[in-house]
Amino acid sequence: MEDTTVNNGHYDAGQIQVLEGLEAVRKRPGMYIGTTSSRGLHHLVYEVVDNSIDEALAGYCTAIEVYIHPDNSITVTDNGRGIPVDMHAVGKPAVEVVMTVLHAGGKFGGEGYKVSGGLHGVGVSVVNALSEWLEVEVCRDGKKYSMRFERGKTARPLSQIGTTDTTGTKVTFKPDAEIFEDTVYHFDVLRQRLRELAFLNKGINITLIDERDGASKTFHYEGGIVSFVEYLNKSKDVLHKPPVYVEGEKDTTIVEVALQYNDGYVENIHSFVNNINTEEGGTHLSGLKTALTRTINDYAKKMNMLKDNEENLSGEDVREGLTGVISIKIREPQFEGQTKTKLGNSEVRGIVDGLVSEQLGYFFEENPQITKKIIEKAILATRARAAARKARELTRRKSALEISSLPGKLADCSIRDAEQTEIYLVEGDSAGGSAKQGRDRRFQAILPLRGKILNVEKARLDKILTNEEIRSMITAFGNGIGEDFNLEKSRYGKIIIMTDADVDGAHIRTLLLTFFYRYMQPLIKEGRVYIAQPPLYLLKKGKEQWYLYNDDALSKLLNDIGRDSNYNIQRYKGLGEMNPEQLWETTMNPEARTILQVTLEDAMEADEIFSVLMGDKVEPRRQFIEEHAHEVTNLDL
Repeated sequence: MEDTTVNNGHYDAGQIQVLEGLEAVRKRPGMYIGTTSSRGLHHLVYEVVDNSIDEALAGYCTAIEVYIHPDNSITVTDNGRGIPVDMHAVGKPAVEVVMTVLHAGGKFGGEGYKVSGGLHGVGVSVVNALSEWLEVEVCRDGKKYSMRFERGKTARPLSQIGTTDTTGTKVTFKPDAEIFEDTVYHFDVLRQRLRELAFLNKGINITLIDERDGASKTFHYEGGIVSFVEYLNKSKDVLHKPPVYVEGEKDTTIVEVALQYNDGYVENIHSFVNNINTEEGGTHLSGLKTALTRTINDYAKKMNMLKDNEENLSGEDVREGLTGVISIKIREPQFEGQTKTKLGNSEVRGIVDGLVSEQLGYFFEENPQITKKIIEKAILATRARAAARKARELTRRKSALEISSLPGKLADCSIRDAEQTEIYLVEGDSAGGSAKQGRDRRFQAILPLRGKILNVEKARLDKILTNEEIRSMITAFGNGIGEDFNLEKSRYGKIIIMTDADVDGAHIRTLLLTFFYRYMQPLIKEGRVYIAQPPLYLLKKGKEQWYLYNDDALSKLLNDIGRDSNYNIQRYKGLGEMNPEQLWETTMNPEARTILQVTLEDAMEADEIFSVLMGDKVEPRRQFIEEHAHEVTNLDL
């Protein structure tokens, strides 16, 4: 990557600009890191790592190491230039200003960085404010410096502690248990984000070391986002190798795009701005989609695969089976949208459109066989879309009041306000019958599902929409499907999957989650999908009885009441074994039940899991099973 600094790499206190103080952070941490849950805890690490990534973007850092210590404190080291230690205009060393003043850093108006990572730029000072203690070591100009803070306040001033022939920064911090609900770091969560950063910043070495159990992982991708797309497609059969790569720079905006088609039916494009995942897309993604649709249509006509009088291929058609990553680096990103992860810079659309159109055109010219495969796939998608449109019409309800268009086996609720209602998807007719009798008819609807629904990972939308169980769900939910999906048309606030506690039940649950993830993803993102937890056991002793939901609970109860063999244990193999009253009091009564909310923490990790477990390729599935076999707790033999 080219050197994006100015002033010949000159980086000192004069380039650290102070914007505002730190007082409010401990009072309202959620305003600065979103949440004090586990997600916020891990966000602290990302803020520190972002500083090191900024040094990499500027061309001065090649290696970052992250350590999880046994006490769940964290160390992040890099070999960048080291945070400046000379006196700032406010009368404190620059490193102290960076650590104690919100929005102080080389990326705010100073000329230390042209572009920088991070979403809100709240910076390492927030990490300092929310840590029980934080220590920083800086190596630069042949000297080694150290400083310590406690809950954001300077506890040991900056001092020289030795000499060195290296440069870089080392930050060690312990999250404050007074602030965070959970202070335990998860290796896998950090691994996913650090891998993503290594993909987005080609050539950099990022190592994660867990001193609690000795686990470690190093990420280094010379291919950058090309390697990223290959990783995302590793469980799929691809139409061409390697991925198409587009790169360019205009008006200080750096653009990288990598695209590769597979033989599946799902579009999977991830977009990033300054290393931040723009989950809601924005102008950069719009520019890419426009260029792709127009260029493919131009070549379809040029190769006589699409006649002049035929309708153009739609954007949805040309993106079927496409895996892509677009990563842009921009000096002044403007974020909008509900979660502030949608890029709003209008000039970016044209920059991306122009670069992608031009370089994709070159690729199509030089690779006519690949171009033909891509266009053939899009034309097949167009035909399937026409069939899907007809099938889709069957799943649309003309109005919320037109009950006759609802599926016959649906037992609907009487309340019409979606915020107060819930629908149970129940495995099998017998359990469905019990649920219908045991429910509260005012706000609980029941939809029995017969057998296993279609695996949508292996089918096009037109085939999916011919599946009776799927059609029943779409009609009952009222949202539509895929591109037509509209969350505001939801007929129910909660969708609760209720299956047997065995292998078949787990398989049905996985098939349903695959369907929701691929075609109704906003339901998961908005937290509307739940999994019911029916009891595994009923233990009776005398006139008393207990419902138990796992083996640990059973073992504990037996120890508490004494193992005199004067009790009876019933193991529930299926929901149908419970009568309506039992089903209500254990699994459906909001006052007593346990339901698990399905969340989408990491879309890329979820995509990989669904591809591995539900896709066509057997080898990745075999590897997954071998790797995770030791984690099985409930084996149904």
